[in-house]
Amino acid sequence: MDLFGCYTALVTPFRDGKVDYTALGLLIEEQIKGGVTGLVPVGTTGESPTLDVDEHMQVIDFFARQAGKRCQIIAGTGANSTSEAVHMSKLAAEIGVDATLQVTPYYNKPSNEGLYRHFMEVAEKSGVPIVLYNVPGRTGKEIPLEIVVRLAEHPLVAAIKEAGGSVDRVSALQDACSLTVLSGDDSLALPMMAVGARGVISVASNLIPAEISAMAALALQGDFAAALAIHRNYYPLFRDLFLESNPIPVKAALAELGKISEEYRLPLCSISAANRKKLCDTLQKVGIL
Repeated sequence: MDLFGCYTALVTPFRDGKVDYTALGLLIEEQIKGGVTGLVPVGTTGESPTLDVDEHMQVIDFFARQAGKRCQIIAGTGANSTSEAVHMSKLAAEIGVDATLQVTPYYNKPSNEGLYRHFMEVAEKSGVPIVLYNVPGRTGKEIPLEIVVRLAEHPLVAAIKEAGGSVDRVSALQDACSLTVLSGDDSLALPMMAVGARGVISVASNLIPAEISAMAALALQGDFAAALAIHRNYYPLFRDLFLESNPIPVKAALAELGKISEEYRLPLCSISAANRKKLCDTLQKVGIL
């Protein structure tokens, strides 16, 4: 499976406590029009921890039907229970997604061998390509390099999303194996692509899909000067979308643009007044608002 370019980790819009499929459909269409390579439903940005399993699968099914093979779908079906991750991944495979995103099991902090067995079981039992998701800041556990190298030998381990904040890690991965690397941080997407990453799973592209797609495409073409111009213009946005825990700021921004209702599920709640002002100032500065 060829993974490259911009994948949007899309928000899950809510209205009156339920998934707002009308708003979600419009968001998906905007993303496809913006030229993204793919969409990532029900990841961290999609508030996966507060969707129950039925909602989770309904959202993934909606993405697949709405997109209609016009872009790739990498469905977030990871869990800290291997059996749950396998179950959801099998359902996603039946829906017809292109791959699943598998976060490092969180809270239970498995051993390195436990991590290896977890990801292998999901890949083998789901039968669909998986993208490893390394985000130690949220899970409390990094996927060690040697485990990635072992996993990379499996034909259904397609890529790794690197959200550990280290460009050096990309170089280490490239040196150790041939697994595709996707940046998990907008602000590090260009630096990571400069040393071998093939694209980005982006939060900012919720707002600017065409621009992030263009930045990734230019980097893949080797035109880093043009890609850098985009990076510099939107760096304040990359920074301020993490004024508070993702996806609070990006949902606030989409609400300011009138695209969704600003609604979250606890324990997430509305952005603070001070951070809202900072965010809106930045949206104006970069020409979005």
